[in-house]
Amino acid sequence: MTPLTLMTSRRAPLRLVIFDCDGVLVDSEPVANRVVAAAVTQLGWEMTPEQANDHFLGMSLTNMTPVIEARLGRPVPDGWVASLVATQIATLGREVGPIPGAIAALQGITALGLPWRVASNSSHEEMAVKFGRLNITDMVAGRLHSHRDVARAKPAPDLFLAAAAAEGVAPENCVVIEDSVPGATAASAAGMDCLGYAPHSDGAALRAVGAVPFTSMFDLPGLIAAATGVTA
Repeated sequence: MTPLTLMTSRRAPLRLVIFDCDGVLVDSEPVANRVVAAAVTQLGWEMTPEQANDHFLGMSLTNMTPVIEARLGRPVPDGWVASLVATQIATLGREVGPIPGAIAALQGITALGLPWRVASNSSHEEMAVKFGRLNITDMVAGRLHSHRDVARAKPAPDLFLAAAAAEGVAPENCVVIEDSVPGATAASAAGMDCLGYAPHSDGAALRAVGAVPFTSMFDLPGLIAAATGVTA
């Protein structure tokens, strides 16, 4: 199935677009992977940024910590998680940029008159720094959902279901934009269609968990318009 086929063959009207944050709107993953790799290496598990991406893409820090502790065979030190969060926030605030085409996609979907929200395994503090760096704080205000708002982070469906409930929209009327396997898995569990952003791969891993891959955020307004019958 192609992205266009997914959007034009929907059985329920599209009423809400739900975006992941990292790797979909904000190009934060290279920065975060570098910070995480350095912190984990200091604990004794030698790790490159590329390996951090392979191990932790799409995971919340809450879900990452048990993986790290299992590999180390001991708990992380007291204060380690808080220190990592502080370092990530400071570094993201200096370095992060937008995914190419992401802001234009938000503007294009807004122009279609279609609601959108952001549901992220990041904290609200992290999202505030990222979107502030992109100068779109006002644009995303009132639309943000963090894993801390719900009982379970992705790959559980809680975040996406909370975003849909906040907009008063049923899951079948939503489409999720994701770049990670945990995120796409969460979308499937929520009963939502998922477009999997995969600019640097064939998207096979995303397709395996139910997403339909696409390669450019610049294409997204047209795909969304195809689902609504409105010209982008």
